[in-house]
Amino acid sequence: MSIPSDAVRFGYPMRQWQQECAKLAAGKRFVVLALHRRAGKTEIALKKLLDSAVKNKLDLPLYFYVAPFLKQARAIAWSRLKQMVAPLLPYGHIEVSESDMMVKFPHNGAVIRLYGGDQPDAMRGVRLDGVVIDEVAQIKPDVWDDVLQPALSDRLGWMWAIGTPSGINLFSSMYFMSKTEPDWFSARYTVYDTDALNKTEVERLRRVMADTAFAREFLCDFSASGDDQLLSLTDAEAAAHRQYTPGDMDYAPVIMGVDPARFGSDRSVIFRRQGLVAYAPLVYRGIDNMDLAGRVAQQMEHYKPDAVFIDAGAGSGVIDRLRQLGLDVMEINFGGKAVNQKYTNKRTEMWYEMADWVREGGCIPNDNDLKLELATPTYKFNAANQIALESKDDIRKRLPSSGSPDMADALALTFAYPVHKRDQYEQYTNKTNRGEYDPYELITT
Repeated sequence: MSIPSDAVRFGYPMRQWQQECAKLAAGKRFVVLALHRRAGKTEIALKKLLDSAVKNKLDLPLYFYVAPFLKQARAIAWSRLKQMVAPLLPYGHIEVSESDMMVKFPHNGAVIRLYGGDQPDAMRGVRLDGVVIDEVAQIKPDVWDDVLQPALSDRLGWMWAIGTPSGINLFSSMYFMSKTEPDWFSARYTVYDTDALNKTEVERLRRVMADTAFAREFLCDFSASGDDQLLSLTDAEAAAHRQYTPGDMDYAPVIMGVDPARFGSDRSVIFRRQGLVAYAPLVYRGIDNMDLAGRVAQQMEHYKPDAVFIDAGAGSGVIDRLRQLGLDVMEINFGGKAVNQKYTNKRTEMWYEMADWVREGGCIPNDNDLKLELATPTYKFNAANQIALESKDDIRKRLPSSGSPDMADALALTFAYPVHKRDQYEQYTNKTNRGEYDPYELITT
C-alpha cells in the first residue's frame, strides 16, 4: 500500500527560504536552524518529519517532535500536524491518536509522536529515526545528552534543532559546535531573509524594541546580551581573536588558577595567565586529588608562577599535598568574603575582575566551550544592594557540553588577589629562597 502523490503534499511548495534551507541541509545528520520569531519554524519542522516518515522503508520508523513543554507541543504543533495529514484520512492512509498526540502511516508503520522536554522519562528506551527539537533554547541539555542523542544511535537517526537565540544554552552550544563538527549543518535566517513579516511591521518593531531584544528575536544574534549578563558572547569572541607578540607580557607576573573537580561530570582545570594573555588550559576528567596535585607541581616547576590560587571547596587534598611538597599555594574560598564589599562573595568579585580584564584587552584561547562558559552567567542585586553572580548550580542547568563552567572558574581564580612579579621583588631584597617569597608583600592598597 502506498500513498497517492496527488492526495497530499504536506503543505508544499515551501517558502523560498524554506526550500533553500532544505536544500542546504540535505544529507546532513544534525541540522541547527536559528530563525526569527514568526518565521515558520514549526512549519518546516513538521514538513521534515512527515516527508521522512512517508519515505522511510525501514522497519517501523519512529520520529519525535519535542517542544520545551508538553502543553506547548500540543498548542504549537498538534493542530497543525493533524491539519496537514487530514487529506489522507479518506484514503485510510493515516491513523491519528488524539490521546497520544501521534500519527501513524499504515503503509510502513512509521509513527510521529509529540513530546515535551518537561517529561524526559516518557521518551526513554526507544529507537529513533529522527527528531525535531523546537525552541531548543528552553530545553534542558540533559534531554538531548541523556535521552534523545542515545536514542538516535541505533539507526544513525537525524536531528533538527530549531529556535530563536536566547542567551547561552543548549541551542547556542549546538549552533557553534556545528561550525566545526563533521556531519553538522547550521544556518541563520533573520527577519530580513525570510520576508515572513510585513516590512512596515518590521520597522515598527525595530523602533519600539530595545536593540538587544530586537537583535535576539528578529536578527537571531546569539551575541546579543541581556541586561543581566556579565559578559556577552561578543566580548568573549573579541578576546579570543586578540593577539600579542611573544615577549609583550614579560613585564607581568605569571599566575595559575586551579579548579579541582567537585562532581563526577566536572573537570579539573589548570589555567595559566600572564598579564593580558591567558594560555590554553589543562583540562582533566576522572583524576583524583593526588594525581591533580602532581600535575600542578609539574606546571609550577616548569613555569615558576608568582602565585597559584586553588579553589578550596574541592581542592583541600590538592592544597595539602602541594604544601607537603614545599610548594607555596593559596587556597581560595569561592563563598568567602570579598575584598570589595559591593560583591556578595569572593567568586563574584573574581568574575567581575576577570570580566573587566576581558573587555580591557584580555586574550583567551579560541575555544568554543570556554567562550560559552564566560558568556553564560547572569547577575542580580541582593537586598543589601550587593552584586551576586548566578550560582554554579543554576549555570549547570543551562550550560551544555561539560555542564559546568570549570574553565572559566579556573581563569577567574587568577584574579583572586593582585600579584607582583617575583623578579621585581628580588631587585629590592636578598630573599632568593622560593620558600621565603611573598608575592603580596609589596602590594599597597
